[in-house]
This record gives sequence, C-alpha cells and structure tokens, in this order.
Amino acid sequence: MLGLDKKDFTLLLVVAALVLLAPFILNPFPADSAMAQFNAGYPDLMQRFVIFGIFAIGFNILFGLTGYLSFGHAAFLGVGSYSAVWMFKLLSMNVIPAIILAVIVSGVFALVIGFVSLRRTGIYFSILTLAFAQMSFNLAYSVLTPITNGETGLQITLNDPRILGVSATAEGGIPVTNLFGLEMRGTEVLNIGPWAFQFNNGYYLCGVIMLIAFYISIRIFRSPFGLMLRAIKANKTRLNYTGLNTRPYALAAFVISGMYAGLAGGLLASMDPLAGAERMQWTASGEVVLMTILGGAGTLIGPVVGAGFIKYFENIFSKINESVLHGWFSFLPEGMENGVVWVTEHFVGPGWHLTLGLLFMLVVTFLPGGLVEGGQKLAGLFRRKSKSEAPDGAAQKHPAE
Repeated sequence: MLGLDKKDFTLLLVVAALVLLAPFILNPFPADSAMAQFNAGYPDLMQRFVIFGIFAIGFNILFGLTGYLSFGHAAFLGVGSYSAVWMFKLLSMNVIPAIILAVIVSGVFALVIGFVSLRRTGIYFSILTLAFAQMSFNLAYSVLTPITNGETGLQITLNDPRILGVSATAEGGIPVTNLFGLEMRGTEVLNIGPWAFQFNNGYYLCGVIMLIAFYISIRIFRSPFGLMLRAIKANKTRLNYTGLNTRPYALAAFVISGMYAGLAGGLLASMDPLAGAERMQWTASGEVVLMTILGGAGTLIGPVVGAGFIKYFENIFSKINESVLHGWFSFLPEGMENGVVWVTEHFVGPGWHLTLGLLFMLVVTFLPGGLVEGGQKLAGLFRRKSKSEAPDGAAQKHPAE
C-alpha cells in the first residue's frame, strides 16, 4: 500500500491516528482539575509538536542515515520563516505560496552551505555548519536589517502591498493567515463534561504536512538512495576505495534535510506570521540534535517522539511554579510541605532544563537507541511474557511468534 511494506504502512497509520486524535490524547485530565497543568491539547503546543517533528525528521535524514552531525540546521529554519513572512507581506496571506517559497529558498541555501561544509567530515563538518549558522544569525540580527528587521523581527503590517490579497480587513485590522479562506487560527471547542477538546485548523494542516513528510522519509529510508547513505555512515573510506564519489549523495541528503527545516520554518510563520533571528541561534540547532538522539537517531518515528517529548517538557514543566507546587503538596505538614516544594521547584519552572538534562543522560546511558529502543524492549518483554503464559501446544504450533 502506497509503495510501503506492511510494517511501514502500519507505522504510518499509527502516526496518522496519533495526529488525528491528538486533541483527545493530549487532554487526559478535566479542565478544572489540579492535574490539568499536564494537559497539552491546546493549539499552539500541538502545532509545535508536529512542526518540530518535521524539523527532526529532516535532520534525521542527514544525521541518522549518513552520520553527518550538523550544528547549524537552525539557519534553514530561520530562512524558511523569513521567506514565508515576506511572501505574506508581498503576495497574499494564503499559506501555500509561503510554504513553497520557504522550502525552495531553504533548499538553495542548504545547497550553498552543504557544498562548502561537506568538503570536511567529522568534527570539522560540524564546526563549519555551526559557523555558517552563527554567521546567518548575526547577519539577520544586525547586518541585513532592511530584510529581517533586526532584533525586532519581521512581521506583517497594514502597509504591506499584498498583490493578491488585502492589506487590511474591513474592520481595519491585519488579515490572518489562511488556506484558501480557511483561517489558520480558527478553533472549534468540544465540551464533554469537564473536558474541553480543541480542534484547530492550523494544527491539522501541519499534521497533514507532517504525515506527507513522514511518508517521504520512509520512502527515502527504504530506497537505494537511503541504502547508499547508510553505506556512507558505515564506511565512507571503503566506498571511496571502490571509486564511488560519495559527496553528491551526502550533498543531496544535506539539501533534503535543509528543505525539511525550511518547511518547518515556513509552517511556524504560517501559524504565527513573525520571523526572528532567535530561530537561527545555535541553541535551536542543538535542540533538534537532542530531539533526534533522545527519540532514536536512524529510526523512523524516533525524531517525532523526541520532538514531542522535548516540546512537552519545555511548555508544560516550565510553567509549574511555586504556587502550583504548594497546591499539590498542601496535604503535607507545613514544614515538610515547604521542604518538598523547595526541592521540587529546582526541577520545574525555570529549572526544567535540569530535569530534561537528567532524563537525557539516563536515556543515553541505558537506552543508546533512544526512547524507541525503550519501547521496543518493553514490547519484547511483554511478548516473552505472553509466550511463557501460552499453552505448550500453542507455542509449538506457532514457533515463529
């Protein structure tokens, strides 16, 4: 089905189901309960889950398949955002032209950077990509202010021409991004008892695009091109001894990965038409590296899992403050309550990075294959348990299971 084998098609269906049902899955607690703090089913966060999932999927094509570790992929994310916002300013508020331009410009930019950076391998390649990203950040922040609007960031205004659209609404406001009239910020709320589920147009557009990006990544992984990238990662020197020039393959992977990052940047701007230089900082590049390694580099679904994990921590755990903690531990005696809150507040709120760092350290130490490896080990454990509980006749009848 769709050119995929049964296993890959099942994986695609699982991801599609998670995307479709995310408003329910991410809102497990009633809106008025104390545990509602952990709900993540609101549009802004759901959009970030899938957008950064696209970013990580693209990075995984470069790092997971070829082994080239780029510390500058945020440059393509920023370029995609700037391109999309300029399309909104000059053409129309329709997101399709903006997304297409973001992918094209990011691809060209990746071609230039990759052509230079791929002349080196290993740590030298990583440092080159980091240098290009920092140069891009500084150019956007100070030098190219007529194009990027510097530290303020590029945003749409009432004075923008918008050739195929209106510069202002009938009420005199700035028009919103849309898909042929369907507003990206449009949200329907379904109230079921104490639960409130939000269905956002922008989220589902991003979700559909992520599914397409995920499908393309599966085809790349299973193609002869993907096998060549795996061979480059396994032993590039041996390939060179056969007379095969590996640089075009690595460059193609770099450009595809950059286009994925540009697509993510274009979607960020489509959901919130603002582009700033901070999206090109080295910390943003480091974040996608963490997403990929945490989820499972070289696996298909790992980067998506890692992106969701980190964005959940960033947006949920960072909002837990001292008053919330006192509400949780109010059943304890006052002295004990204050002590528990004092200890816990170092791992949430502004200190959420400490918790993420500890979890990342544990995953890398005990699950080198990332969270996906952890899931596989759990699944294997349950399978072995079910085998041991099965009747002897059944075990003999289906030895392969």
